[in-house]
Amino acid sequence: MKLNRHVEIKGTLICETGLRIGGEKGSLDIAILDNPIIRHPLTGEPYVPGSSLKGKVRSLLEMTYSTRSQQTGRPCDCGECRVCKLFGCGDVKNTKEPTRIIFRDAALTKESREELEKARVEKGINFSEVKTEVQMDRKTNTVQRGGLRNMERVPAGTEFAFRASLRVFEGDDMAAVRGFLREGFALLEKDYLGGSGSRGYGKVRLDGLTFDGQPI
Repeated sequence: MKLNRHVEIKGTLICETGLRIGGEKGSLDIAILDNPIIRHPLTGEPYVPGSSLKGKVRSLLEMTYSTRSQQTGRPCDCGECRVCKLFGCGDVKNTKEPTRIIFRDAALTKESREELEKARVEKGINFSEVKTEVQMDRKTNTVQRGGLRNMERVPAGTEFAFRASLRVFEGDDMAAVRGFLREGFALLEKDYLGGSGSRGYGKVRLDGLTFDGQPI
């Protein structure tokens, strides 16, 4: 297949509620946390992995359109549907075409980095908030043993630079691809990103989204 060009998709991913994408305990200052967020290993800044974005948008589109994925509970591996053509086939043996969409890791915007750095200096927070949660014993109305946990989250209002790249091959229907992606992004805004979404985490908004320089 002939690759014609790459189309850039850009925008700002805004956290409307606290966002939690889990990481590993890697430093003494966050070792007291049960559930730290993912951070850049050198700067310590939070970021949104491209894999998290791609996996969430794909899974939402599969829940909407892919009977195969709904039956197996795994990424679709038919190699022929719109999801497989855009996001890649779940089984290399059934792969018929190259993956179209490439999601980049989303770093903090300049404005959010400055705001969080200021809060780090003035309030001692480490680019995040710590939310304490408890699991209650419904009979005694007290906290269950082992039911107290500290959850680290990116604060509401934090912004990340969203970037993706679409590989356009000869014969691709760009209007159809654009519409399918737009639907996937709309589903993401209605659902949640990261963990604990049913408890209010991870509501995000994609602002100023452009497709090849034009509003999507």
